[in-house]
Amino acid sequence: LSQMLGPMMLAMTTGSMVGHLARNALGGYELPVPRLVDAPVLILLRNVDSFGEEWSLDRDDLRLWVCLREVAHHAALGVPHVRDRLTDLLQRHAAGFERDPQALGERLGGFDLSAGPEALAELQETLGDPDAILGAVRSPAQEALQPELTALVAAVTGFVDHVMDHIGGPLIGSYPMLTEALRRRRVEADASDRFVERILGLELDRGQYERGTAFVDGIVERVGPDGLARLFDDPAHLPTPSEVDAPGLWLARIDLPD
Repeated sequence: LSQMLGPMMLAMTTGSMVGHLARNALGGYELPVPRLVDAPVLILLRNVDSFGEEWSLDRDDLRLWVCLREVAHHAALGVPHVRDRLTDLLQRHAAGFERDPQALGERLGGFDLSAGPEALAELQETLGDPDAILGAVRSPAQEALQPELTALVAAVTGFVDHVMDHIGGPLIGSYPMLTEALRRRRVEADASDRFVERILGLELDRGQYERGTAFVDGIVERVGPDGLARLFDDPAHLPTPSEVDAPGLWLARIDLPD
């Protein structure tokens, strides 16, 4: 039974993930993943306007905010070596999933399908738990990739937030209110959002966003915005996990003589 359920669960989960993104995404890309070369900048007006109505936000300001966010992400993730590095990490993470019917069977637990509706209800509840799938297919190789993948994404999101604050503040009248609402939205994601992130190997909780912000702020405080731009100058300038937690180490490394 576990061998039959595995592929079915994966297909159902993937379809559910895509459907969830379609209903909730504000732009063409909801997550900080690589953009296609020359991909257009898109926003989903229905979702944006619905969110604005829910939070009583100015519609035009909100649309401009989302456009600015999309452009900032395209700029950062469109840098060739950043896109290539992130693509490589995501592909290696995707290739690291393991099919383990025994582990899936253990996750599903013991149940008797002949027990009637209660057993089917129990099975349905178990299948609705994302950890039942991820826990059965995640591998040690993926766990080993996690620090590097998380560090790179934290640095990129920290940079995008810095650009947003630097440009959006003077440009958008209700920028502080919009930023508070939209950044709260991303850290208060529900279980479906978290599952989408985790299946891609992304950890986008409040701690990781704050980690990226602290990294970028630490660089700007020491060397200013021009020093921050060096983050994208060279593939060797991408930070390591330990450097994201200590921006002084990153600056010291990239300033070492060749």
